[in-house]
Amino acid sequence: MRQGPAAAQHTQRPPSAAPADFARDRDWSRAELDRLWARGREFLGVEHAIMGGAMTWVSERRLVAAISDAGGFGVIASGSMSPDLLDAEITATAALTRRPFGVNLITMHPQLLELIDVCAAHRIGHVVLAGGLPGAAAIQRIRAGGGRAVCFAPALVIARKLVRMSVDAIVIEGSEAGGHIGPVSTAVLAQEVLPHVTEVPVFVAGGIGRGEAILSYLEMGAAGVQLGTRFVCAYESVAHPRFKQAFIRASARDAVPSVQLDARFPVIPVRGLANPATERFRAVQREVIDRFNRGELSQKEAQLEIEHFWAGALRRAVIEGDIEGGSLMAGQSVGLVSREQSTAEIIAELLDQALSAIAGREGRRRGAAAVLSASPGRLDAAG
Repeated sequence: MRQGPAAAQHTQRPPSAAPADFARDRDWSRAELDRLWARGREFLGVEHAIMGGAMTWVSERRLVAAISDAGGFGVIASGSMSPDLLDAEITATAALTRRPFGVNLITMHPQLLELIDVCAAHRIGHVVLAGGLPGAAAIQRIRAGGGRAVCFAPALVIARKLVRMSVDAIVIEGSEAGGHIGPVSTAVLAQEVLPHVTEVPVFVAGGIGRGEAILSYLEMGAAGVQLGTRFVCAYESVAHPRFKQAFIRASARDAVPSVQLDARFPVIPVRGLANPATERFRAVQREVIDRFNRGELSQKEAQLEIEHFWAGALRRAVIEGDIEGGSLMAGQSVGLVSREQSTAEIIAELLDQALSAIAGREGRRRGAAAVLSASPGRLDAAG
């Protein structure tokens, strides 16, 4: 249907006004985002204060290098690697990128101090300690080797203790995350920790899958964020195609924590996609508990049988593609993974979402100001 001259006046804009406004808003939004995560960018030495979550078997040289090349901060998941294997992995990663990257070490590793020495030999600037409260010796060893120690804090009291132990930065990770999780959600942890821990940069993790969420935590005082699940389906990820397809098909509700049937036999909570192995784990627990109750097993033997169930299960899923019998560790942000993308595209998408949120807010502010300036009599009448 053709529009008359009056209608056209309302739908057409001056030829160059919209692009100019967009460019101005984009520049302002970028400056505002850079201001919000300036501390995290400076601490990590990167363009975007987005750390890659260390996912065993997934966060290896290719994905780590891709995250760093895209302006983020890739982190190698050392898992159970020996010092020699870690040395080789760092060397291979450094061959793929000239950008900064870090290494995640498990505090319970029997060769933790030797692994720290490997990082120091490679001049790794940031070492992330995970899997439990680190000892002072590990933190001191990292700093003595010229690195910065980054540690996880599941509560404010732990965060304050870590600050007293001279850690250089803290990650707070909520229960929405994949893999081993604590009991408190990301949103609550952020409210508990961010207003009170300002001595060191604090990065927020767990369930973050869009740029608007990144922006919200930055505005609460976070120095940056850490994302894992969103990168599993990157082209550069070595995860098996069946593992990636399980992520693409999943919704947030499919990522559930492991179930503990009896308090006498604790199960460390791990969040992953429900699959046939999840049900078998329940059945194994019931069987083992029954045998213990009949006196056929000691408590220690029963506990070991339960813990042994998942041995090697993550590798079977990630590398071999056994999505029925393996462990599909995933955070609840898996519901936001809709397709395979390049790492650069994922990070660009997150940035676009954050920048659009800032620009939209500024546009609404200017619009409201224009309405008020055009109608001063309304305020006078209201007064």
